[in-house]
Amino acid sequence: MMDTAVTFTMDGRELTAPSSATLLEVAREHGIFIPTLCQFTGLTSVGACRMCLVEAKGIPRLLPACVTQVSEGMEVSTDTPRLRRHRLMILELLFAERNHICAVCVANGNCELQFLARRLGMHHTRFPYRYPDCRVDASHARFVYDPNRCILCTRCVRVCDEVEGARTWSVAGRGIRSDIVADLAEPWGASRTCTSCSKCVHVCPTGALSEKGRAAGEMTKRENVLPYLSSMRANRR
Repeated sequence: MMDTAVTFTMDGRELTAPSSATLLEVAREHGIFIPTLCQFTGLTSVGACRMCLVEAKGIPRLLPACVTQVSEGMEVSTDTPRLRRHRLMILELLFAERNHICAVCVANGNCELQFLARRLGMHHTRFPYRYPDCRVDASHARFVYDPNRCILCTRCVRVCDEVEGARTWSVAGRGIRSDIVADLAEPWGASRTCTSCSKCVHVCPTGALSEKGRAAGEMTKRENVLPYLSSMRANRR
């Protein structure tokens, strides 16, 4: 199908974009902030976290901007009281679901979840904490998986599959019992498929995946991974 140009409005601004572009791509191109957690440039967008929800005139439900393509005549709003309420609620639920204690997290100060909590004005959660018993997996020689910090964004699953091709990580369980597991729910250090490439560590938005021996101030992600992943993804098409 031919890619045509469409004209629509976003936050009152008239914009033109290819019909194959997503609302998130257009927003980023024009400097419009839409929060995201599961989306990562170079990987398939799955709309898992729902942080990027936007409003479109005439559509009663909220739309995930990362997987919604633009269409002719759309009227999109990215920052409304309704959206702010939904995004804040999603953040609170994420914090309540696992054990996110920022002060003792290796990613403190370098965490996307923490950044969004600050930017969106989250001071507490209205929901009861679940305090699940999540066991840290430090069996790998170089890395640590701490499910207490995991938000199930599946970035690690997608980068391991789509870029590295190892398919070490996957999601086990359903709903509230979902978890990220290596191979057939084996210790990470016992994995026969992991190549120790560290891609999963560098795309993780929180402290769920980290490198051993790194302090919080050193837990910055390698920015050169971004263009690399994008080019690798493009080469697979």
